[in-house]
Amino acid sequence: MSGDSAPTNLTNHFLIAMPGMEDAFFAKSVVYLVDHNDQGAMGLMINKAVDISMEALFVKIDLAMPRSDLAASPVLQGGPVHQDRGFVLHDPVFGASEPEQASPYQSTIRVPGGLDMTTSRDVLESISTGGGPKRVLVSLGYAAWGEGQLESELKENSWLTVQADTDLIFDAPMAERYDRALGLLGLQAWMISTQAGHA
Repeated sequence: MSGDSAPTNLTNHFLIAMPGMEDAFFAKSVVYLVDHNDQGAMGLMINKAVDISMEALFVKIDLAMPRSDLAASPVLQGGPVHQDRGFVLHDPVFGASEPEQASPYQSTIRVPGGLDMTTSRDVLESISTGGGPKRVLVSLGYAAWGEGQLESELKENSWLTVQADTDLIFDAPMAERYDRALGLLGLQAWMISTQAGHA
């Protein structure tokens, strides 16, 4: 250990896959990091849809979908772990002025300075009654890194990192999220191509 710098906490950041990422699952992916500590990291991919809409998902789990703003939204592929489980990324139920306030949902991780991630069905039930959080992204599965694994991938230049932008998560068209995430760093994909250029 060199001890020259404290470990970087990338909670509430985007991981942006470098062009040339060899893992097909994560190629051209943008991952929102929900948690990052010395035991590892977990996050949700925000730019790869599965072939099911929110409305179809709600039908499958016997819930109504009265919200026209969400019905046609795609369900996302959150990552390779627990792909049979739903993870709901949403605006914080309580603002920064109420950090100690408990979530009304049974199982919620509050991302400091960022979003909430709820894994209990009650958040979907509140949406099915016309309520629930205003902005919602539902994904199946999540991405996880063991102790030191993400740091190692960062050293290998597998990922770029940037502070997360919640508007990009909820408002940017799916096909544009990768390029827009790069844009947060002032980059375009061609600028960081792993292929050597030839004149």
